[in-house]
Amino acid sequence: MAMPTVTTPRGLVAVTGGSGYIAEYCIAQLLNEGWRARTTVRNLGAAEEVRATIGKITANASAVEFVAADLNSDVGWADAVAGADYVLHVASPVPAVDPKSDDELVRPARDGTLRVLKAARDTGVERVVMTSSISAIMFGRGVREKPFTEADWTDETNRADTSPYDRAKTIAERAAWAWHKAEGGGLELVTVNPGLVLGPVLGSDFSASLEAVRKLLDGSIPALPHFGFNVVDVRDIAALQLLAMTTPSAAGQRFIGSCDFYWMADIAKILKQGLGDKARKVPSISVPDFLVRVIAIFDPVARGRLYELGKPRQVSSDKARRMLGWTTRPVSETILDTARSLEAQGLV
Repeated sequence: MAMPTVTTPRGLVAVTGGSGYIAEYCIAQLLNEGWRARTTVRNLGAAEEVRATIGKITANASAVEFVAADLNSDVGWADAVAGADYVLHVASPVPAVDPKSDDELVRPARDGTLRVLKAARDTGVERVVMTSSISAIMFGRGVREKPFTEADWTDETNRADTSPYDRAKTIAERAAWAWHKAEGGGLELVTVNPGLVLGPVLGSDFSASLEAVRKLLDGSIPALPHFGFNVVDVRDIAALQLLAMTTPSAAGQRFIGSCDFYWMADIAKILKQGLGDKARKVPSISVPDFLVRVIAIFDPVARGRLYELGKPRQVSSDKARRMLGWTTRPVSETILDTARSLEAQGLV
């Protein structure tokens, strides 16, 4: 893969939310490429576990520095970013079940982002790369033929076609760009908007994004609902973060990080073909939409996703591929690596 030339010597990068799935891969990739890495955890008691997890994919995990900082508090952010050349702001709440109030997600997502940006500006950081989501791009406007791009924004006022997570990601990213325009000074901002992030699981504390694969494997989804996802590999998203961080022309841009759209039936088929007997609990029959609506009366997870039922919303990551030289591995490889790692960790 052709890597854009890095013009600055490898310096210090601060990564927020070090115990998170994407953050751990970002930290490992930074260390593997010769950067110094510092990360935040809510409680320093988690530091050694995070270090051990990152140590599964890099030989240099002992070099990671840790600072305690919480998205809901001002404390620690100045220390977290002091002396850093770049900040990867990855920390954000991802719920498995929708919260009772949007505020539970919006407050840490939006206010936490503004805390990180202000601290970065005040300590002379060159660029912040914020992990947003395609949730901030493709919802609230129904379905359309052509793929959604970075020019699109979710309409977070349309509650019938968005979830609390979609609304929180949209509000947080909008707030970041508005703040940057008004108060950013010399700080550069880039956002990366991943699809559904899958890939090898490093430990038992895994992301809610992997639940779909886990539930297919363990038989807790007995039939296939008409839901689909724009899938991307966590390793490719970590690579995209570093490209967004170091490519001069990326400043001020949004980048979708995703591959193609896959229905749950497509994912199930890949699991069955690739895993043989280990995928024996994966369902092969589809469940009609009306039945999913009935199930949703009793199941809060299904209820929270009903607005996505039967809607193939495609996104395009052409911009990241063209401007940054970003490449991705085949989705089938990502799905099978996810499944094998869930099994290896004893999670199915």
